[in-house]
Amino acid sequence: MDPDLIADCVHCGFCLPTCPTYQLWGEEMDSPRGRIYLMKQVVDGEPLDRTVMTHMDNCLGCMSCVTACPSGVKYDALIESTRAEIERHVDRPKRQKALRALIFALFPHPRRLALMRGPLRAYQRTGLRRVVRRGRLVDRLPAPLAAMDDLLPPLRAKRKVPRVTPALGQRRARVGMLLGCVQREFFPDVNAATARVLAAEGCEVVAPRQGCCGALSLHIGREAEALRFAKRLIATFETVDVDAVVINSAGCGSSMKDYGRLLAADPEWAERAAAFSAKCRDVSEILAELGPVAPRHPVPAVAAYHDACHLGHAQGIRAQPRQLLAGIPELELREIADPEICCGSAGVYNLIKPEPARELGDRKAANVAATGSDLLVTANPGCLMQVASALRRRGETIRLAHTVEVLDASIRGVPL
Repeated sequence: MDPDLIADCVHCGFCLPTCPTYQLWGEEMDSPRGRIYLMKQVVDGEPLDRTVMTHMDNCLGCMSCVTACPSGVKYDALIESTRAEIERHVDRPKRQKALRALIFALFPHPRRLALMRGPLRAYQRTGLRRVVRRGRLVDRLPAPLAAMDDLLPPLRAKRKVPRVTPALGQRRARVGMLLGCVQREFFPDVNAATARVLAAEGCEVVAPRQGCCGALSLHIGREAEALRFAKRLIATFETVDVDAVVINSAGCGSSMKDYGRLLAADPEWAERAAAFSAKCRDVSEILAELGPVAPRHPVPAVAAYHDACHLGHAQGIRAQPRQLLAGIPELELREIADPEICCGSAGVYNLIKPEPARELGDRKAANVAATGSDLLVTANPGCLMQVASALRRRGETIRLAHTVEVLDASIRGVPL
């Protein structure tokens, strides 16, 4: 907790209308300025206890306040450092520790997720999931496990991205591609579409064997673990000669672009991390930079675009996805009300805090439905799972797709 960063906050209140938890509860200590006040108290000598921990845990880390703040307060750095201090110094209740241990024994490990795919796919395809839901058995589960069942997307046959995908036509760039963890195992079609779109736009795509980027760990305060993952990923991409490292998951991209700051004090890694971060690009960012060369076919649909928080707020990328989608014939884009308010996914927040996450998801789903769209487009696997779950509770039949899946359908001329 940097006292100088804390002092930047003048408690003006511009963050309040954009903070999801303040909108839910109207509680000052569950607003960004309230949490910064608590941080200042700790710096000034007050105990870092479970009360402080609870208010910090309630934060989604959506960074909407960063966008809203006229003083440039670096709330992202403050909440990350505070959560790291909490993990080091506050003894959590046993059930909380057990849940977090379970989550982080699984989700940042692609091989373990891959082992789960078979049983989970059988659970869906055999109809067992319908039986469990029809019998209300899921309601007897602890809330985090019920949330996991609710969020689980349909698991289809897995498509692996080749180690190297050659550019179609003249090569314009050679890029590395992050495969991710949840993205790789639960949304493999998104990765496949990403490689195809990049290749169609003249990029040779290199996808080396890789592990987690550390984003989930970083956002929740598991700093040492996050930095281990970051160093491993940097070393992986140092072995391939690429012009850029392309990311199709907003949460991963925001963390990877921040490696330079996170490792600035490490003499062995500071320069390497800064060089790596400088190469990181969201897929919509690099496609907009290159400009289109592949022809677009019509995608007849009315689409609402949802700004993933770690793309819009953390990375400031809003225009590029809309620009790319606007270039698709017969695709009508509509805006969602209250776009700055998080959908409730926020990394693993919807597993750790399922009740407020569900309420935020329901609000987002209502705003999506109000657009009259038949397609929702976004750029983060967590958002896809969260909003799909909320729309299903409403009985809506709106399709969901990642930005690159819509582009891929248009370039190939196939139904979405």
